[in-house]
Amino acid sequence: MRKRLETIVLLLIMAASLLAVHVYITFFTPASRDSSVKVVYVQKGASFRVVASNLEKAGVVKDSDSLVWAASLLGAYKKIKAGEYEFAATMTPMEVLEILIKGKVKRHLVTIPEGYNIREVALVLGEAGLVDPDDFVKRATDGKLVASLGLEGDTLEGYLFPDTYEFTRGMGADDLIRRMAEKFKAVYFPEFSEQAKRYGLSMRKVMTLASIIEKETGAPEERTLISAVFRNRLKKGIKLQSDPTVIYGIKGFDGNLTRAHLAARTPYNTYAIYGLPPGPIANPGKESISAALNPASEDYLYFVSRNDGTHFFSKNLKEHNKAVNRFQRSAKNVEKG
Repeated sequence: MRKRLETIVLLLIMAASLLAVHVYITFFTPASRDSSVKVVYVQKGASFRVVASNLEKAGVVKDSDSLVWAASLLGAYKKIKAGEYEFAATMTPMEVLEILIKGKVKRHLVTIPEGYNIREVALVLGEAGLVDPDDFVKRATDGKLVASLGLEGDTLEGYLFPDTYEFTRGMGADDLIRRMAEKFKAVYFPEFSEQAKRYGLSMRKVMTLASIIEKETGAPEERTLISAVFRNRLKKGIKLQSDPTVIYGIKGFDGNLTRAHLAARTPYNTYAIYGLPPGPIANPGKESISAALNPASEDYLYFVSRNDGTHFFSKNLKEHNKAVNRFQRSAKNVEKG
């Protein structure tokens, strides 16, 4: 009887040892020494068995059934989160499970430059593989979505704040839009909104002027001077005559601005209409918003390119014509050179 008991105990010890080895292998043994990055996308609503199979196919784990067993023991079956993940075969199954449970998805750094319009923003996000550009444009021009975000206008032009963002694959167009719109509101309120109220300007008018300033100059020190020109023109009832606004109103603009374009009567052609266009023409940065509300104390009414990225400013038409003659003739001579 005693020998039989000893045999049973020995068998139990052996079984426990084998189980311990199996558990160790299942939980703590990497698939291989390959440290290269493996990208695996977990679809929303996918079963854990499908996820485990995909991890095995990618070489992240040795055996999907063992991973399924480990997940069932840990109660992780329904805890994993959808998204794009980066793994290495040198990770243990436990490390893989921890990443899936905590939702440590891959983050994409995307920079939206100042002065980009909705279509250009959509293309940047599309190139990053985060969204279909056409879908993004469609959502960004949905008036109901604009209203739901507490913003003014029919589109989100002007409100997709330029910045560097961390986005994850799987975010929809609305998610991306909300993130950029919330960033805009964090910048605009309360500082700029209170200034705008003092001047009797709506958010939309501020952002429209700011967007024109953003597109007119790449020299930071000129923003308040450009603002002064447009603010002075608005006060005197002089047309803004801004090329970027004309371009914005041209469908399929090919890069060549013609006299016919300047003569065409579109809502955004400030050579043909008085006052501001109906809305922003791009998404301006903080400095351009500030410049729109804080113009330089100057009487300038005109400016012309110096052909070096800066502008020459004038207070009257005679002075402006001389500057145009000087800088345009100089440019033509260089071209003929």
